[in-house]
Amino acid sequence: MATIIDPRCKQCRRAGEKLFLKGDRCFTSKCAVVKRAYPPGRQGRAMGQRRRGRSEYGQQLFEKQRVKRTYGILERQLKKYFRESELQKGDTRENLMRRLEMRLDNVVFRMGWTKSRSAARQLVGHGHLLLNGRRMTIPSCQVKVGDTIVMMEKIKRSKLMENLPLALKKVETPAWFMLDKEKIEGKILHLPAAEDLGDLSPVGLIVESYSR
Repeated sequence: MATIIDPRCKQCRRAGEKLFLKGDRCFTSKCAVVKRAYPPGRQGRAMGQRRRGRSEYGQQLFEKQRVKRTYGILERQLKKYFRESELQKGDTRENLMRRLEMRLDNVVFRMGWTKSRSAARQLVGHGHLLLNGRRMTIPSCQVKVGDTIVMMEKIKRSKLMENLPLALKKVETPAWFMLDKEKIEGKILHLPAAEDLGDLSPVGLIVESYSR
């Protein structure tokens, strides 16, 4: 299966903003976006100094790349999510963002069980989680309202998760799911509301791009 192999810090620098792909490092002075606030490559510094605006196509492409990098998906996956969202009732932008947010790896990240989405994908892919009592190894699995997510006891007791209970005390979780910080279990209460999805205007550029 194809994967994104570009170094994560380069992905953030290319996007021109922090995508929080490396967990705690993104909040320190070691963050590449802080140290080198210009695109990667030999011409990166010169490109960063240019003030020429992007074309309409360039803006649409930029937003697609930003979303793909943030959620760790590829063009084919994003286009599939758009086609499915387009067939649903309601705002296509909201439908698209809900599909991205309801991915299992993203939900695990939102719950604070991992410091990045890539770590969440690894946690799911290695079979350390139970979805409705069944072992799940597909990070892209779409969770539904009422689904319960439980971390298996073996990984709870590992050194990897020894500081998790302390870290969860600082986590502010979205209102669309419930998190039991003691048992390390979560339950989806309802679909993310429009206010939970953030600014949807950039997502509109993606919709315009695929609607051609």
